[in-house]
Order: sequence, then structure tokens, then C-alpha cells
Amino acid sequence: MKKNIEIRWHGRGGQGAKTAALLLADVAFSTGMHVQGFPEYGPERMGAPITAYNRIGESPIRVHSNIYEPDYVVVVDETLLHSVDVTKGLSKSGGIIINTTKSKEEILPLLNGYEGNVYTIDAHYVSMQTLGRYFPNSPMLAAIVKVADIMDQEVFLSHMEASYQHKFAKKPEVIEGNMNALKMAFQEVK
Repeated sequence: MKKNIEIRWHGRGGQGAKTAALLLADVAFSTGMHVQGFPEYGPERMGAPITAYNRIGESPIRVHSNIYEPDYVVVVDETLLHSVDVTKGLSKSGGIIINTTKSKEEILPLLNGYEGNVYTIDAHYVSMQTLGRYFPNSPMLAAIVKVADIMDQEVFLSHMEASYQHKFAKKPEVIEGNMNALKMAFQEVK
């Protein structure tokens, strides 16, 4: 991982982009990194576009604002490519990860000429296979950890399992599915 990474998440209310950003911050913090994880609040409602952010680094983070020039962008809902400029300010040395069944070649015309790295993952497929329902945030979380090389995958999985055990203390039956979603997503991101 480079010294500091800035990530911008684009999703729709109810898809878990905010939760994924907060989980990433928690896990990175538990490994000793300096972090920020926060949503941008507006008139959020189920299905409305939302934005969340992460700053993760080895040194203290002194900036307290939205992220305008991210290293990475995570797009949890590909329909946002038609209505939101998800590549605005995106570093060409970083990349964008999109939840889609389409190939990179099919997606490129929707990225406003972005010339950096483009990664895809079918988070719907991953979550249906591992959870039996559509929860794209766990697969997208694993995808950004892999693509941005935020931390070792085994360290990430260990800390995520502890996080899930706390988060789902009253629903332990969902932990295994979420862990399987993370593991499968590491393999499925292209």
C-alpha cells in the first residue's frame, strides 16, 4: 500500500456503500492504520444516489473534507454510470471498480474518457452464491482491498471475521455467508 489512499464510494441508498466504507475504516484502524470513513449526507432515501469516503494511511490524516481527487472509486450500482460522473477527479494511477456483468470494453464508453485502470466484479453473482440474497457491499469491500492493496488478504479476512462477529452477534448465521462473499470476491474481481 502506498502511504495514503483516498477512496470514493458511489452507490444507492440501501445497497451498503456507507456500511462498506465504515467497515473498511474499522478494519484498517484495527490493523494500526490511520483512517477516515464517512458518508456525504444529503436527501438520502432508499434507492437515491449516495457517496461515501475513505482515507487510509500509515501517517496521521489531517484533511477533513470530502474527497475530490480520489485514488480509487468504487461503484456499487452500475446504473449510476448514466447519471453521476463517477470518474470526476479520479487519479489515472489508481482505478475504478464497478459492480457489473459487463466487460471492461463495454463499460469504458460510460467513463467520460477515463484512462486509468478499470476493474469489474459481478457482486450480484457473488452475493447470490454466498448469501442467497443481493448484498453487494461485502463483495465490493473485498474488491477494493484487493485492487488497492490496502492490506494482506488474510489479515483483512481475520479482522473482518472479528468485525462480523461483533456486528452480527445476534445473527451469527450470516457470518459464514459474508466471509464466503469476501473470499469469493477476491477471486472474481477482474
